[in-house]
Amino acid sequence: MHHIDPTAQIGQYCVIGRNVTIGAGAVIGHHVVIHDDTVVGDRTRIDDFACLGKTPLAAARSAVTKQSDLAPCVIGPDCLIGTGAVIYRGCTLAHHVLAADHATLRERVTVGHHTIVGRGVCVECDCTVGAGCKIQTNAYITAYSTVGDCAFIAPGVVTSNDNAAGRGADRFAHFKGVTVEPGGRIGAGAVILPGKTVGRQALVAAGSVVTHNVPPATVVAGVPARPLRPVPAEQLLSEQELLQAKEETE
Repeated sequence: MHHIDPTAQIGQYCVIGRNVTIGAGAVIGHHVVIHDDTVVGDRTRIDDFACLGKTPLAAARSAVTKQSDLAPCVIGPDCLIGTGAVIYRGCTLAHHVLAADHATLRERVTVGHHTIVGRGVCVECDCTVGAGCKIQTNAYITAYSTVGDCAFIAPGVVTSNDNAAGRGADRFAHFKGVTVEPGGRIGAGAVILPGKTVGRQALVAAGSVVTHNVPPATVVAGVPARPLRPVPAEQLLSEQELLQAKEETE
């Protein structure tokens, strides 16, 4: 049984599973697949060939994909989901989230309001992305990571969570994603190694490799990245701005 508001628009050749909810004024493009139990909020737009509520494939040797019951995929009101985007079961998007063309958001991922997830971005499982963030084209957010409110992640950024690079049985006990604290910024093509923290309102320069935690409000650069100077005062968000983003999420 579906729960589709009569004002919703459904394109041609869509596949809609059981117990799907589609809110008032939602617009669903052509060839969209919406799996069982998925919730699409009011006025949300889903473009052609998107897939919502997909269940994960678990390879025999996968380190992070788990076969477990997952909550339904929930897309909040006023969201925009691009062509070919894949939003997994167990993923929740708040209101006014943009997931651009070919973005992938995995299971047990949450995304805060007014966040932009750019074209081709991959956010792996068990990640939390805050409100007001910008994650730009082809960035990779590894599993078990946290991205704080108002963070900025430039194109081509790579994060990692496995210090053993796939070798050794004990590695499974030591996976740890990265943390980008509120207001943190990472420049194009930077690499953040497992378990490292980019501090509150810090800036990682383009092309850097972060091998140690980055202090708050500090610019780091290089391979490996080293502190250069404080972030200029005019580039710092006010604590009121950061608090407002958090309060709206709650």
